[in-house]
Amino acid sequence: MKVKREIKMIKSKWMHAGTILKMNAYNYPDKLGWQDKYRGYTFKEWNQRACRLANGLADMGIGYQERFAILSYNRGEWMDIYAGSAKGGQIMVPLMFRLAEAEIEYVISHSECKALVVEEPFVEIINSIKNRLPIAIDAYIYLGTGTPPDGYVGFEELLAKSSSDEPGVMVDSADIWTIMYTSGTTGRPKGVVKSHESYIAQYYMTISNQNVLPSDKVALVMPMCHVNSIYFSFPYTIQTAPVFVYNMISFDPEDLLKTIEKYKITFTSLVPTHYITLLALPDEVKKGIDVSSVRQLLISSAPARKDLKLAIMSYFKNAELWETYGTTEGGGVTQLRPEYQFEKLGSIGKEYFGIDRIKILNEDGKPVPDGEVGEIFYRTPMMFKEYWKEPEKTKAAFRGEWSSAGDMGRRDRDGFYYLVDRKANMIITGGENVYPSEVENVIGGHKAVKDVCVIGVPDDKWGEAIKAVVILNDGYKADDGLAQEIRDFTNGKIAAYKRPKSVDFIKGEEMPRTGTGKILHRVLRDRYGRWSDQQ
Repeated sequence: MKVKREIKMIKSKWMHAGTILKMNAYNYPDKLGWQDKYRGYTFKEWNQRACRLANGLADMGIGYQERFAILSYNRGEWMDIYAGSAKGGQIMVPLMFRLAEAEIEYVISHSECKALVVEEPFVEIINSIKNRLPIAIDAYIYLGTGTPPDGYVGFEELLAKSSSDEPGVMVDSADIWTIMYTSGTTGRPKGVVKSHESYIAQYYMTISNQNVLPSDKVALVMPMCHVNSIYFSFPYTIQTAPVFVYNMISFDPEDLLKTIEKYKITFTSLVPTHYITLLALPDEVKKGIDVSSVRQLLISSAPARKDLKLAIMSYFKNAELWETYGTTEGGGVTQLRPEYQFEKLGSIGKEYFGIDRIKILNEDGKPVPDGEVGEIFYRTPMMFKEYWKEPEKTKAAFRGEWSSAGDMGRRDRDGFYYLVDRKANMIITGGENVYPSEVENVIGGHKAVKDVCVIGVPDDKWGEAIKAVVILNDGYKADDGLAQEIRDFTNGKIAAYKRPKSVDFIKGEEMPRTGTGKILHRVLRDRYGRWSDQQ
């Protein structure tokens, strides 16, 4: 009697990034694949490094659909790690390098990571919390120069001793590729679970929307742990264009312009704060640097003022200017294309080519007429699977197949969208999302603080600056010294970008509240000004 053999079929037929890299290694082995300011690798070399990493992780016990974290500034090896995990089916958990120790510990523990890649500047931080992490003592990987510290295996050492053969695992593009943690309204970050397929959809839509060419060269300036950089990396790889990872610890505008000139960069994505800093350089510096290679620029992650857009277009004379509205959960949602930058200043554009019609809904879930404000709901092929271990929050993020980040907006009669306000109280400062509750929980622990409300106030450099409005306990005097003490109190408890840049004091009766005693953030924002008023 014949035994029928069961063949497991994959759910998604899309090729993931590891397969795309493999094919480039076959067809364009000697073409530059990735590069940073210190090294570069061809597609063949990059593919071998990615295979070695996937196999090395498996040898360490991090297998298919098991998680590992990365804590590092921008450097080219991020491209090895993204491609390697795609090949081996491991799940990446990128860590924002600005996180405080407690936040790092929470993300690694919540996601149950089995290994951690650590760059040299973060070794001391990790060593201080090692005994509280769910990671085996032999599963710490060191990114840096020189001899690895005790308890770490060197990244290059791991690659050297691992096989360069393609991993023997069939990775389904429906499988999870990354869990990226975003700020949460409850003060705890949420793990956004995304599949290979969701990213591949983003890549092909970027190619289609922005006409990515094999002759292009992208510079990834945004943190490599950010969804922005992974969104704008592999579209170029698909087209066999090289990816340049801009090494940075702190942003140096003159160095970035010189890097654009030296490496003939054709595209980069920056937040408004970056552009403001670039354009603030002395004219003699800007005029002495050739940026004519740039053919496309993107403004992302935060709203841009009209005057800033005009200044960008004036300096980068050969470049098209694009603006994107999107989310970690849903990918790209709208784009304001170059041809509408003057005609529709202040708009976030129309739907990305390839997504469904955006819905603008009122509180009852009913569509509002054009021109009226409602909540923005979208349906994209880049949609996330779930929030890691958060079924109720996952359910709350959807209305049927449509999802919302809680942003409020309107659509004009020509079909262009405008953001009116963002998630109820969320602050975007320098392109980073901050929820007031995270900051309020820390400031509320200061002995002088009776109550506190944290808001974002308009700021020319950061878009929004974080302000704490404090009611003091009896016996404390409101002065500059106490304001600085409260700011200092947040050191080490939350990431630096979440700390308040200013502290104001008010009397208890001056704090706006609902009938049930809840603080009305929106009323305080109205007093100090909103970012949308600056558009």
